[in-house]
Amino acid sequence: MTGAPRKEADGPLRVAVIGGGPGGLYAAALLKRLDAAREITVFERNPPDVTFGFGVVLSDETLGGIEHADPVVYEALRRDFVRWDDIDIVHRGTRHTSGGHGFAALGRHRLLEILHERCRSLGVDLRFGAEAPAPAVLTRAYDLVVAADGVHSATRTAHADAFRPRVTGHRCRYIWLAADLAFDAFRFEIAETEHGVMQLHGYPFAADASTVIVEMREEVWRAAGFADLDEQGSVERCAKIFADALGGRPLRSNGSAWTVFRTVVNERWSHGNLVLLGDAAHTAHFSIGSGTKLAVEDALALAACLDERPTVAEALTAYEEERKPVVASTQRAARASLEWFEDLDLYLGQRPRQFAFNLLTRSRRVTHDNLRLRDPSFTGAVEREFGCPPGTPPMFTPFRLRGLTLRNRVVVSPMDMYSAVDGLPGDFHLVHLGARALGGAGLVMTEMVCVSPEGRITPGCAGLWTGRQTEAWRRITDFVHRQAPGTAIGVQLGHSGRKGSTRLMWEGMDEPLPDGNWPLVAASPLPYRPGGQVPRQVTRAQLTDIREQFATSAWRAARAGFDLLELHCAHGYLLSGFLSPLTNHRTDAYGGSLERRLRFPLEVFDAVRAVWPEERPMTVRLSAADWAEGGTTAEEAVAIARAFAAHGADAVDVSTGQVVAEERPEFGRSYQTPFADRIRNSVGVPVIAVGAISSWDDVNSLILAGRTDLCALARPHLYDPHWTLHAAAEQGYEGAAAQWPAPYRAGSRPPRTGRADAPRPRLTLRN
Repeated sequence: MTGAPRKEADGPLRVAVIGGGPGGLYAAALLKRLDAAREITVFERNPPDVTFGFGVVLSDETLGGIEHADPVVYEALRRDFVRWDDIDIVHRGTRHTSGGHGFAALGRHRLLEILHERCRSLGVDLRFGAEAPAPAVLTRAYDLVVAADGVHSATRTAHADAFRPRVTGHRCRYIWLAADLAFDAFRFEIAETEHGVMQLHGYPFAADASTVIVEMREEVWRAAGFADLDEQGSVERCAKIFADALGGRPLRSNGSAWTVFRTVVNERWSHGNLVLLGDAAHTAHFSIGSGTKLAVEDALALAACLDERPTVAEALTAYEEERKPVVASTQRAARASLEWFEDLDLYLGQRPRQFAFNLLTRSRRVTHDNLRLRDPSFTGAVEREFGCPPGTPPMFTPFRLRGLTLRNRVVVSPMDMYSAVDGLPGDFHLVHLGARALGGAGLVMTEMVCVSPEGRITPGCAGLWTGRQTEAWRRITDFVHRQAPGTAIGVQLGHSGRKGSTRLMWEGMDEPLPDGNWPLVAASPLPYRPGGQVPRQVTRAQLTDIREQFATSAWRAARAGFDLLELHCAHGYLLSGFLSPLTNHRTDAYGGSLERRLRFPLEVFDAVRAVWPEERPMTVRLSAADWAEGGTTAEEAVAIARAFAAHGADAVDVSTGQVVAEERPEFGRSYQTPFADRIRNSVGVPVIAVGAISSWDDVNSLILAGRTDLCALARPHLYDPHWTLHAAAEQGYEGAAAQWPAPYRAGSRPPRTGRADAPRPRLTLRN
């Protein structure tokens, strides 16, 4: 290097890339193309002709980014791509095909050749068979070090204190193989064996070759004897199991080994002038085909940020800010997909087309609406099999619970309003609940209605412990039944337990009252938050009193005219506190094993069911996860739901969390639905799904896939009380399941707005 040293503002001059996979190579090529003066070295421990895996799938979006950034690479890829549109799902001898999806793939070896050629033509120094020096050495010698050294990144491990990685193993084993035939679609094939269910994921990557991934749960893998087979034995066994899909052809391997997928998440992606890229920074399950895609997109973003920002530090900060939300969204989708395949046996009994639709929409990125656009014939067949009348979206099909038929599948979720006086619902509740009932939902739920003054969360909570409260609620149910015929109204009964005697939400959520506190009781004497009021452990005598309070309130609810009753056993309130091992430390008959922790909530349920009219349905709301170590497990949540169903629960309203203050929920779109899905398909009881369900497309997708029976939405109904009617209008549905109230019919179409387009010319003048 000669002349004056470059300023950092001119961009990093010397760049080291650890790892010669697609992400690292593409980053090197882009950085060199953007600044030919950069000295870029790629360290790859393997020879150039050694790679693992077979085919690589890239999306049109990723290809568009490549075309814009480097047309030379794009054109080389384009010449070798295999393209197809269909997805085949083969289950129990039946194949269903969905079209219009659009895939492009090529061999991984060919992809690397293209990137090798591009790097060499640009002057990148490619060092194969060379272990990279230690990261600490590289960061001193280079202006920027890009760690693209894969899922087992030694760089990440060496600086774990800075990157703070979390690596999560999952429940399936899988192996990458190849077949010398080209599938004509992305193929999913299910094999039900004597050892358990296995699945094949296959797609073409050349005119005469396909990638084949075989996957199964760990216990199935062991029972089938794969743990005792060598590589060739596994390959032959997989070919035999999936002989029909392969047309009797053999499979081949490439140093293939059974492995467990690991999700990698890093709290930080950069440390000084060292930055993670691709699988070193994050992984997403292969079932959504995202690994190479994400790595290439990382490279595009990193190169752009280095080109746009004056310093390396600013560029790496911008790179993280740009990529982390995108990757987090992809990882949520990938997690949903991998868990779907882990629990595949739950869905084997579904109707064939519903099973196929469920598989296609498993990640929640493909939805009912975009499947209708991609393949209306397939989606229409699924709807007909489900029982949708012509022109009726799934959300507007009726659903029956005991003697109550709901006209559609939308529920206004219980939402605490904290606007009652001495437990008495007033004009606010009439307007609030009445407006949502007029808005078209099949079922409108009250907030948690408390069974005693001591069972309130705040002084503003509504109750059902007096006759005056009963009459006030009767005023509201009469309005709903009279003015919104076809809409049912339900009451949710609960007791705050250790979460009571707090301020109104907008004055300090979960904060103790400044004065006028009342004593609390709970399963165990544990405060909800540090510094909060310590509840008394509820005694045997108090258990009896509280059980009777629930029964009396249920009797009042029946007199008040409610159509459905829900028992609140979630969110850390009294009954929930008995269910969770984190909040129930009792040593008597009501604590310890799950059977004992269930005892009091079931006693309350039975007491309520005994006084609640036989023809009216009763549901129970559960927290299916505590989002905290040592809390309720997925298996326990299923067992709890099964116990309530055995005692007569007509449906389970499946929520999560709010049990302990130190929870760490994994928020995201419809993030609680998998818990409802598991309970529905394990127990066979109807479920209500809740949690960040915000679009009618999500509602249609979840119902048609068989993951839930009803969808409860809270915030969308605060934003738009007429959410259901507007959903019907936007889908062109005008049937009985979403009738506009007569005074509102003039508003059933969007109002006209000012004209935004210019008049089109009437004549074309010629010279």
